[in-house]
Amino acid sequence: MLLLWAAGTFAMLWSQASLVIERTMLAKERAAITTQEARVNAYKRSVGDIASDIEARQKAIEELMRANLGVSPADAVVGKPGADARAGKPPSAASPETARLEQLRRHQLALEGQLTQVAQARLTRVEQAIRSFGLNPATLAGATRGQGGPFIPANSAIASEPQLRDLAILLSRLNAMETTLAAIPSGRPTAAPMETSSYGYRRDPFNGALAFHSGIDFPGRSGQAILTAAPGRVSYVGPRQGYGNVVEVDHGKGLMTRYAHLSGYAVKVGQDVKRGQNIARMGSTGRSTGTHLHFEVRVNGAAVNPRPFLEARQDVLEVQQLAKRRINDGDRG
Repeated sequence: MLLLWAAGTFAMLWSQASLVIERTMLAKERAAITTQEARVNAYKRSVGDIASDIEARQKAIEELMRANLGVSPADAVVGKPGADARAGKPPSAASPETARLEQLRRHQLALEGQLTQVAQARLTRVEQAIRSFGLNPATLAGATRGQGGPFIPANSAIASEPQLRDLAILLSRLNAMETTLAAIPSGRPTAAPMETSSYGYRRDPFNGALAFHSGIDFPGRSGQAILTAAPGRVSYVGPRQGYGNVVEVDHGKGLMTRYAHLSGYAVKVGQDVKRGQNIARMGSTGRSTGTHLHFEVRVNGAAVNPRPFLEARQDVLEVQQLAKRRINDGDRG
């Protein structure tokens, strides 16, 4: 009897132990499955986040193309359907998320590469236009003063990606050069068809001695309109020794134009003016033998020959006008 009771008790204990073991193993299996599912879900979320980030950066780059380069992404020959298949790179069917990321990444890199090419080509044209005026782009680029502001680090993605970092630097230089080109005087300061005296050495009209003439003289009638050669801000209005009545306009980047021997003024100091705006009236004040305009172009305070500015080629003027339009569109934005 005692043996039967012991056998029954052992069987019951064994059954309970087996049940505990089975439950423990089942719990471990469920935990492992839950962990694996969590990993899969985390991977999918990570893939989705990365894809969204790439899409956002791609949209930003496309907008950058439209806003800064005037190029529509629809015109870009990148990311054509089937291009990867022809290149022997079929997407992976086993991992659609990865394939999607790879496709987005290839399209984004192609878009960044095209943007770099377009920006570099435009920068080359702009710098050539600046040189055609007899100016050094590097010198004018270093003429910017009064910079400052809080330090805001660049976007980490741009800072860590060499291609994006180089692109950001390129676009910054392009913007600076276009701003410089737009500031260069290229408009005639008056409607007079000819010059009475050119830039350079000449006989002084009063004493006949050899003297340096720092500008170009335009003849005309008293009171004739004097026009700004480029947009800028009036920096001086008043008399200067030898020049008579003067208006000076600061165009930025170290560029300034001077209009002298005036009979009257139409602007005041601090006023913003546009290219071709009436700023004064022609006269014969100061050291002058008759009614005319003495016109100067100065770079960082030194007088330069105004003739290249007044005789710019049409293709150069077209590049300059494009730069002005893009800058104005950016300011309105």
